[in-house]
Amino acid sequence: MISQLGNQIVVNELVLPRNHLHMSEEGRLEHSQLPLIEFEAVVTATEHFADKNKLGRGGFGVVYKGKLLDGQEIAVKRLSENSTQGTDEFMNEVRLISKLQHKNLVRLLGCCVSEAEKMLIYEYLENLSLDSHLFDESRSCMLNWQMRFDIINGIARGLLYLHQDSRFRIIHRDLKASNVLLDKDMTPKIADFGMARIFGRDETEANTRKVVGTYGYMSPEYAMNGTFSMKSDVFSFGVLLLEIISGKRNRGFCDSDSSLNLLGYVWRKWIQGQGLEIVDNTSPTSRPREEILRCLQIGLLCVQERVEDRPMMSSVVLMLGSEAVLIPQPKQPGYCVGSCGSSRDTYSSTWIKRHDDEFGTVNQITMSIIDAR
Repeated sequence: MISQLGNQIVVNELVLPRNHLHMSEEGRLEHSQLPLIEFEAVVTATEHFADKNKLGRGGFGVVYKGKLLDGQEIAVKRLSENSTQGTDEFMNEVRLISKLQHKNLVRLLGCCVSEAEKMLIYEYLENLSLDSHLFDESRSCMLNWQMRFDIINGIARGLLYLHQDSRFRIIHRDLKASNVLLDKDMTPKIADFGMARIFGRDETEANTRKVVGTYGYMSPEYAMNGTFSMKSDVFSFGVLLLEIISGKRNRGFCDSDSSLNLLGYVWRKWIQGQGLEIVDNTSPTSRPREEILRCLQIGLLCVQERVEDRPMMSSVVLMLGSEAVLIPQPKQPGYCVGSCGSSRDTYSSTWIKRHDDEFGTVNQITMSIIDAR
């Protein structure tokens, strides 16, 4: 609860001096009805941002583990001064996620703005991000098929909530393995809404001249023309689904025999009737054949090149949840060719400039030749 006392803001019995906030940000933060946490409380919780409490780093800055005085564990996203997530993206994330409530979305507990500091305080999730399990040999073997299937379903339900069931229609624009967090029960929670956009209920797509997202997960129409919609999120979900099944990253994957990326490799195996060969070999051996093939087919439907061919998330959730639903045959996905020598590489450096952070998890992509329409 936020209340006012003279020149101070009282939040859950914490007193915050008003001079900790820039006036324009203060008004926007108060309007978000999100608890404002004082800087000193965050410093204490993270032990002065100790290295031992670092959970990860991205283009935006560092995430720290912390513990409040009442014992509650938190994750603190501290934006660096040269962060790729600027003030607008920070305020966007605060405004959006403070209004969202779903078991498959990460919960934002509060935020802190103090002079040059901008921080978001989230619930702490014990099992960190999906990519830290999926692409790590020692951890991936712990992900049996049932766990992977539950994670796929949870992400799908979270995305459906954003697209259809929340108060707003929200396009995430940066769905990827590192933006899915896992709680103590391995329940997936979609995170990082800095790039998300609100759509009107009658709005189906939008254009931008600043394409932001992550190489390997972006849909063709978004990367090439700056056009994004619910179907561009569906494409990202399809990539993520195929990564979960195969245990391989789409970005950086290359089939040595034919210069195919992960999507092209899965497509080739699918049309050859060898879809099960792409399943992660480190996963425990008990695998329901029909369910895996069903998921592969759904993943390929989601990454089809043409926007109109991809299903809505409502259909995806239905197909995942019912064996009685007839699933269409997919067409060839976009981006079948990898980046290992083919002249048909869709992500050619002649028209895309990439800015990668040191861990390769946060990227901003700007068009250098092709303009958005």
